[in-house]
Amino acid sequence: MSTFSNESIQRGERERIVVSVGGSLIVPDGVDTEFLTRFKTLILEKVQKGFTFSIISGGGKTARRYQDAANAVTPLSRHDLDWIGIHATRLNAQLLRNIFVGYAHPQVIKNPTIDIEADEPIIISAGWQPGCSTDYDAVLTAKNLGARRLVNLSNIDYMYDSDPKKNPGAKKIEKISWAEFRKLIPKEWDPGLSSPFDPIAAKEAESLGLEVAIINGAKLEEFSNYIDGKPFVGTIIS
Repeated sequence: MSTFSNESIQRGERERIVVSVGGSLIVPDGVDTEFLTRFKTLILEKVQKGFTFSIISGGGKTARRYQDAANAVTPLSRHDLDWIGIHATRLNAQLLRNIFVGYAHPQVIKNPTIDIEADEPIIISAGWQPGCSTDYDAVLTAKNLGARRLVNLSNIDYMYDSDPKKNPGAKKIEKISWAEFRKLIPKEWDPGLSSPFDPIAAKEAESLGLEVAIINGAKLEEFSNYIDGKPFVGTIIS
């Protein structure tokens, strides 16, 4: 069980936390309204305590289905397939922005490097450009906003030292340095890559001294615990 502790962070004093929400959580098959309801409730509870959030959405099955359909009719380049995936993230982001209406910045942010002037406690972002994963976009958002913590909500409890689907003896990792983490993943990013965090994003996060927590989005209580600095189930990379 992992913990986070840093006395220099004053809880409840407008700490900005970047949250990358996997598309598999938003649209595992159809849109998961039960997850979205619980997610909204938790985020607004934390907003009331003084936290602010920048939330970036993945594309999930929506992206893959559209990519597969387009490719079946007309074989497409990686560049064109990337654009379909990016627009799927933007559709999911618009869904999130409307769910948080009244609390969220009125525009979905599509470029994580631009100056963002927002008084609202929640900013919603989406995919940027071909060749960039939403992991990388989330790291650039953290850099832009000066955030020190990034939460990657996915469908796993922990990252492992090898693929647990292929290796029954794979060991869970509760805390790992960026240098050690990068030894476990490929050096290059590929749109079909299966990795807890994109290699290019990992390199940038390491250079920023960013802390990333990988948490199972189905267990939002663990996400809540992490935000509050309590022990939680998940992996910290720092």
